[in-house]
Amino acid sequence: MALATRKRVRPLPAAGPTGDAVGALKFPDIGLFLVERKMGSSRRGFLTALARRKGFRVEEIYSDAVTHVIAEQNSGAEVMQWLEKQPGRREEGISPTLLHVGWFTECMAAGVPVRIEPRHLLERPQVQLHPDLDVAVVPLVASYACQRRTPLTNKNRIFTDALETLAEEAAFSGSEGRSLAFTKAASVLKSLPSPLTTIEELSRLPGFGKHSKRVIQEILEDGTSTEVERVMQKERYQTMKLFTNIFGVGVKTADNWYQEGLRSLGDLRKHQKKLTQEQEAGLQHYEDLNTPVSRREADVIAKMIEEATCRFLPETVVKLTGGFRRGKPFGHDVDILITHPQEGSEEGLLIKLISWLQSQGLILYHDLKKNSYQDHPSQRSVSTSAMDHFERCFSIFRLKGQSWSKGDGGAGTHSTDLARDPGAFRDWKAVRVDLIVAPMSQYPYALLGWTGSKHFERELRRFSFHEKKMVLNSHALYDTVQQTFLVASREEDIFAHLGLEFVPPSDRNA
Repeated sequence: MALATRKRVRPLPAAGPTGDAVGALKFPDIGLFLVERKMGSSRRGFLTALARRKGFRVEEIYSDAVTHVIAEQNSGAEVMQWLEKQPGRREEGISPTLLHVGWFTECMAAGVPVRIEPRHLLERPQVQLHPDLDVAVVPLVASYACQRRTPLTNKNRIFTDALETLAEEAAFSGSEGRSLAFTKAASVLKSLPSPLTTIEELSRLPGFGKHSKRVIQEILEDGTSTEVERVMQKERYQTMKLFTNIFGVGVKTADNWYQEGLRSLGDLRKHQKKLTQEQEAGLQHYEDLNTPVSRREADVIAKMIEEATCRFLPETVVKLTGGFRRGKPFGHDVDILITHPQEGSEEGLLIKLISWLQSQGLILYHDLKKNSYQDHPSQRSVSTSAMDHFERCFSIFRLKGQSWSKGDGGAGTHSTDLARDPGAFRDWKAVRVDLIVAPMSQYPYALLGWTGSKHFERELRRFSFHEKKMVLNSHALYDTVQQTFLVASREEDIFAHLGLEFVPPSDRNA
């Protein structure tokens, strides 16, 4: 969809800049108006100055000179109600195009007005009925998960659970391509604002191959998938799932154990398999580590880390990341990112922290890794890998003083514990905690990378490389065309560099 042809109007003089240089006006027929509601005055001022430097005309007052209205985190209806209260007047019959800020950021990245696509429009309906068919018409969905908003609440859980089971089974079989295909299909369904009701709706959605469509059609018709049910009953699937849930055990190790005839945790203990220290700790605390950690428990651990780090280095920044930052009430582990406003001050902090936690009896196991990232890596060393090189510690905490039970998401006392030890009643539980230390200059990238979800991050890196010729990882964003690293002081800057609408953490559950 091209920019709409509009009635030519005499543009009002744009307000003068406040200390920012204004570039030559390049696009006089386009008048932008940035809605302050939810955007805030400071961000509006920053974006206004940026647009003017790029040669765009930005109007301070809503009037006939405005052709494009830019809003952030607002619906079309909300924007129209807000605009009606503005002092500027408009001639009847002249309506601006209502766009979310994603179109604006793409224009800034390109330096020219980009093509307006359905995903940019605020006024498009989420779901509407086809006038001739009694079926819902699903809106166009962006191909990349990082271009979509995926809230925590999933309206298509019956389909996504089935597809994710098949993705997991494919990964257990070593078929990463097939696993990713199922994951992509599930991710698209997670982003839909309403439940899928007919197979015809899939024709407007990206990422669905014949296999995924067949599974979804069967669920629509019968309420379940015989293939998924069959997979879940397979001995190999159940055993691989059991073994890979052990801390420190990956698919390859689990498969080797299965090929050797092992089928249970009891088999591992009975045969006294040669385990790494990490795996021994994982097996010892298996029940606790596979019981969901509540948000309350995660907050307790984060507060403990914050108080401990500030003992050694005041003003240390401690941030709870992972699924909890995306809004999940429960998780399997606790990811904590640590930094300090003064670059370099964070060096050596993690060793002091772990030593202090051990002295307090709070560490059951830990594996400390040194920072292996070069300060000024060459272009060849820039990687799209999900693995990072920060100083970090993968650990198991002894969370004490909690009153927890199975009912509230805590570990409780398990029958397997009591079978081995009748005196297993205790006032602590084992919790997986990952501690990551990042320099402040890399902190926005680390925060983005460690927030997830895994598929959202994979798609963000893929979009960066294939669509923008940039390489993104948890340390930096590298422009391969300009051959330069792009600076970011917050996550929003990274999205802006990529020409993407900012997606808040709560909408990254792809």
